[in-house]
Amino acid sequence: MVKAEGLRKAYRRSDGEMVDAVKGVDLAIRRGEIFSLLGPNGAGKTTMISMISG
Repeated sequence: MVKAEGLRKAYRRSDGEMVDAVKGVDLAIRRGEIFSLLGPNGAGKTTMISMISG
């Protein structure tokens, strides 16, 4: 099982402002399940997968 609770990642922009790339994501994928992650450009999909995969 892959499980994440309250997953969060923030970046600091060049002007110093913090921007959330991933904010409060809960996820549970059981063995044998098919999983898909959909969202618009810039939604944090790749960031989230990178965080989960280590």
